Amino acid sequence: MATKTKKYKLKTYKAAAKRFRVTGTGKIMRTKGGKSHLRRHRSKRSKVQLPKMLELLNPGDRRRIARLAPYMKKFRANPPA
Repeated sequence: MATKTKKYKLKTYKAAAKRFRVTGTGKIMRTKGGKSHLRRHRSKRSKVQLPKMLELLNPGDRRRIARLAPYMKKFRANPPA
């Protein structure tokens, strides 16, 4: 009789899951910081561009986020509760 090995679930690093999203094509997108306060001194153009999301281009960053949030590609966002 073969013994079964237990499959362990990986814990998602919640801070990474909240900050990053995966697109349908598999790109990892990040939000920009500096949106909460002290925006008076910024130019109009930089304030307009703040809500946009950027793609993670550095392969090391993509690997790190994929390791921190292992189920992000499966669920596209935060895992269901």
